[in-house]
Amino acid sequence: MKIARFSHGETISFGVVDEEEHELVVLKADPMFAGYEPTGERVPLTEAKLLAPVIPRSKVIAVGKNYRDHAAEMGGEAPAEPLLFLKPNTSVIGPGDAIVLPRQSEQVEHEGELAVVIGRIAKNVSEADADQVIFGYTIANDVTARDLQRRDGQWTRAKGFDSFCPLGPVIDTDVDFAAGTIETSVNGERRQDGRLADLVHSVPAIVAYASSVFTLLPGDVILTGTPAGVGPIVDGDTVEVTISGLGSLSNPVRAAQ
Repeated sequence: MKIARFSHGETISFGVVDEEEHELVVLKADPMFAGYEPTGERVPLTEAKLLAPVIPRSKVIAVGKNYRDHAAEMGGEAPAEPLLFLKPNTSVIGPGDAIVLPRQSEQVEHEGELAVVIGRIAKNVSEADADQVIFGYTIANDVTARDLQRRDGQWTRAKGFDSFCPLGPVIDTDVDFAAGTIETSVNGERRQDGRLADLVHSVPAIVAYASSVFTLLPGDVILTGTPAGVGPIVDGDTVEVTISGLGSLSNPVRAAQ
């Protein structure tokens, strides 16, 4: 099932995507908390603006160097344990929203990733029980100011600017990881091409590890890592991250005004 958060007119709503009819089945409330009760209204997808499918109330957790090829291109090896860092929820934007290049950086790069959306309060969850606390999955772009990352020695500023966490276009409650692929293109040119099966630390392992550090809350988002091929984005570019079964997340790039 694919869940969208969208605006139509002056109203922001949640809906189930009816792919055959190209419509959104409007729900009475956020299904993460209120279930899937429909209002009886349907909105054509062409008339809706898709928004970030979730705005984390608490935190965005990310995993660094979780593909061996990406770790190698960054000059190291994949860590033995998940390498966690945080992005503020103010970094979240939705499909079609602009990634704004900060004045402080001269080297901003894309990182296409699979994102996990947490649906229940979770602490010290086992890998075997991880699926029970996951609401669904979406696409993310862990935008990074690479020069600031190198300069600071830690990643908060480089990863945390407003607009540095595009999410969307929908949340899917059932993704096939076994055959899943992830690609990132810039202006139609493919830059990243990976397989979800190549994650060093699996989704259940990441959820278990993160929940052993801090309590996961409904709406928290976990970015699972990026494959090799990260590269620069500049004013005027369009970045598109595609995950099989989840669709594509596209965002223009703009210089700060």
